[in-house]
Amino acid sequence: MLYDIVTDYILPMLRRPAYYQSAALCWRIKDDVPQVLLLTSRETRRWVLPKGWPKTGLSAAETAAEEAWEESGARLKGPGELVGRYCYRKRLKGGVPVNTEVDVFAFRALSLDDDFPERDERERVWVAPEEAARLVDEPELSDILSAFRPDNALISVA
Repeated sequence: MLYDIVTDYILPMLRRPAYYQSAALCWRIKDDVPQVLLLTSRETRRWVLPKGWPKTGLSAAETAAEEAWEESGARLKGPGELVGRYCYRKRLKGGVPVNTEVDVFAFRALSLDDDFPERDERERVWVAPEEAARLVDEPELSDILSAFRPDNALISVA
């Protein structure tokens, strides 16, 4: 009986697939120097990229772009280019940690709005990719930021 509970219910819950989010690596060039946008998470206040859960009717890149505006006020250009993937432990409501895979899409930032949905819940900062890599907690995200150069991203001229 106990064996059945463990094998039929508990083990499958522990082996379930990772959760998935998409993130926006928003970038700009200022004084000929590339910069990326970081913002603080709402609860832990650590530096992160804007990201979110999949949204019905939107691609992963479109979801990332929408999250970038909601969380940071960033207005972005282009379809976004997949520049990497990282994994982190996301705490769900109730404090349960789950493995979460995040696809990172690079977008050129056109502007930052001062009025956006989460303006009172987050801080935002533009920093060089190398500095961003030092500020984030996730080693795989740090690697993506360290390697990022705007000339490696899809840059379309309007």
